[in-house]
Amino acid sequence: MSEAVTTTQTAELGDWIALLKPRVMTLVVFTGLIGLLIAPGHLHTVLAFTAVLCIAVAAGACGAINMWYDRDIDAMMRRTRNRPIPAGRIEPGAALGFGVTLAAGSVIVMGLAVNLAAASALMLSILFYVFVYTMWLKRRTPQNIVIGGAAGAFPPVIGWVAVTGSLDLLPLILFAIVFFWTPPHFWSLALFANADYQRAGIPMLPVVAGAKETRRQIVIYTLLLVPLSLLPCAIGFCGVVYGLAALVLGGGFIVSVLRVATDRQDTSGISLSNDAPARTAFKYSILYLFALFAALAVDRLTG
Repeated sequence: MSEAVTTTQTAELGDWIALLKPRVMTLVVFTGLIGLLIAPGHLHTVLAFTAVLCIAVAAGACGAINMWYDRDIDAMMRRTRNRPIPAGRIEPGAALGFGVTLAAGSVIVMGLAVNLAAASALMLSILFYVFVYTMWLKRRTPQNIVIGGAAGAFPPVIGWVAVTGSLDLLPLILFAIVFFWTPPHFWSLALFANADYQRAGIPMLPVVAGAKETRRQIVIYTLLLVPLSLLPCAIGFCGVVYGLAALVLGGGFIVSVLRVATDRQDTSGISLSNDAPARTAFKYSILYLFALFAALAVDRLTG
């Protein structure tokens, strides 16, 4: 009897954690942490941990609210239909309350414990993700990922502002790097999840413009991203360690998206390899951003 109760409780806890989109949260927290680590000045360890925790909680809150709002289309998509809300394991109202509570709490704690500038940036990122991306752009335009990518680009800015209390050129460059990284990252996913998006009626670029145009756009954004990633060196903030890492990682990214672009296709632009290059490019894009930001921290902290 007790084992059955424990299993049920574990399953319920797992569902609440799933609402937070922990895999997405990991990347958000990491870029926020790097922004905090490389910022000039000093923040007490406890306050630094609090700032990163607030970023993590806010990211999770956005995930929960997103799942509440998208529960109808999640139920139509094979990739998302087993999420806690469409699967009936968590009530929509409870998920919304959970997300709103976490969002408000993260902003309040950031403001009280760290500074108001960081709290304001955190609140702006939450509002942008929920209202601009989730509720406005996602179901209306194939540019949803391009414009909505700004929401995911906020964390390094928030981390920087948590330490300094102000903006500078470098966090804006980091914002731009994540912003331009988002389309090739997400459109690679959209290529092999195209059937899901068609079924749900979401105007992702492959659905609206076709797979061939999506592949072209992936290459364009990647070619813009790589020189942009070298700007921290150009402004004198970073040295050889980051510069070499950015070149090597960027070269790998370009190679991976060129394989996407040259993937064998039928006359309608559908991949004949089950989008294997797109799947590889999607995975590489995650590694790319982690490694690029890690190199930035290593260069700065050892330089």
